[in-house]
Amino acid sequence: MTALAPLLSAMPTRREEDWRYSDIAAVARAWPVVPETITIAAGDSAAQLIVQDAAPGSASIRQLAITLAAGARLTLHIINSGGAYGRIALDVTLHEGAHFELGGIIIATGEQVLEIITTVRHAGPGASSNQIVRCVAGGTATATYLGKVAVARAGQKTDAAQSFKALLLDRGATANAKPELEIFADDVKCAHGATVGELDKMALFYMESRGLPPVTARALLMRAFLSDALVSMADEGEREAAEARVTALLA
Repeated sequence: MTALAPLLSAMPTRREEDWRYSDIAAVARAWPVVPETITIAAGDSAAQLIVQDAAPGSASIRQLAITLAAGARLTLHIINSGGAYGRIALDVTLHEGAHFELGGIIIATGEQVLEIITTVRHAGPGASSNQIVRCVAGGTATATYLGKVAVARAGQKTDAAQSFKALLLDRGATANAKPELEIFADDVKCAHGATVGELDKMALFYMESRGLPPVTARALLMRAFLSDALVSMADEGEREAAEARVTALLA
């Protein structure tokens, strides 16, 4: 079930950690924001793909408040690639035995500022979450992933993981990452990691030495890198369509 929440009226500033790397002038063009509310009932399962492909020069902000009741499952995939500024923020609450799976892709070029922001709250025992975010940034673009996992005292037996990896294609590109854990329970399994690097020059050389044009070799390596975030997409047809969209963005 999806519903609309009240408007967010107070304009954020870069003094707030969640907006530290944002383009505040662009944020003003998209403000105020109507948060979206998604509730998955007890025992239900759902899957959703969010594509942020706003027109060039525009600003887009989506804020989702997601609640998973006991035993519910949600698999969410995000492709964030459009507009001058694009932000997708999730606030997810997991109750007993619920599972949240996120596969996020950021493809930023030119002067774009693109962000995925997540807060995953383990409110009940035995819940699990897995977040995989992959990013490619070129030009002077800025790509940001801020991911917080908050485990309440009642969240015993929590199993949570975050993984962020970014490829920078040009010296002017920037990738920001802040994986964060806030744990009040004492019987949990939580892990996070973040890496930022460049395309593997040896892999590029090998592919080019086998006759692939440099542009094709780069695109293939980037697609393979980003595909990690789509592995959890169960529907094969949807996964192939998502991979085709990613391939087109890399062309």
